[in-house]
Amino acid sequence: MHAGPWGQKFPSAVSVWRRAWDKVIPFFAFPPEVRRVIYTTNAIESVNARLRKIIKARGHFPSDDAAAKLIWLARRNITEDRGRVANHWKSVMNQFAILYEDRFTKSVKVQ
Repeated sequence: MHAGPWGQKFPSAVSVWRRAWDKVIPFFAFPPEVRRVIYTTNAIESVNARLRKIIKARGHFPSDDAAAKLIWLARRNITEDRGRVANHWKSVMNQFAILYEDRFTKSVKVQ
């Protein structure tokens, strides 16, 4: 039996978290801005899965243009409400520059 209200309400979820605790804890060491970017990767995977489903349901395409149009329209519809994800990107890049200074490179503007 799991102690606390969460353990009583969601015992299997609590068990999974406890078994993977050593893998979960490092995630919380990141600042909130960076965690938000990590959440975004799940959203990207979701978009890719939905695109694969649409393409698979359609089957074959008469031309490359037809395939490109279907993918473009599907992506536009899927991601229409996801524009707010990039709102905090500048602060995330600053956090990455601080956390991973040795691996972080500044882009050079070409004129």
